[in-house]
Amino acid sequence: MKDITIGSKGTASVRAEKGNLASAMGSGCLDVFATPAMIALMENAACDCLVEYLEGDETTVGTALDVQHLSATPAGMDVTAEAVLTEVNGREFTFDVTASDGAGLIGKGTHKRFLVYGGRFLEKANSKLK
Repeated sequence: MKDITIGSKGTASVRAEKGNLASAMGSGCLDVFATPAMIALMENAACDCLVEYLEGDETTVGTALDVQHLSATPAGMDVTAEAVLTEVNGREFTFDVTASDGAGLIGKGTHKRFLVYGGRFLEKANSKLK
């Protein structure tokens, strides 16, 4: 992995629409942006932060999340997540993550990712099938 600087940022955006609403994802019955969709967007922002620093077969996997979903976003609004790298501990990366819609902050928290090697990781995971 190439050297990465604390404070590096990544972003990801999506529109709140049919497939990512709580009513469609099974995380509620209302047509608002689902908490699982917000979490996935935050993880995507963290991945975006790291992608240009990865080499060869390197990738990262999420290992921890501690987030709050603070405000509902109705269908039709865009949601943007931002991840800011706050700590590197060997192969572990810690991020402050936020999500916002056009009206303001909708979620915040922390997220950890761990550097793995894709081939070996999948081999180990697939060994559970034996």
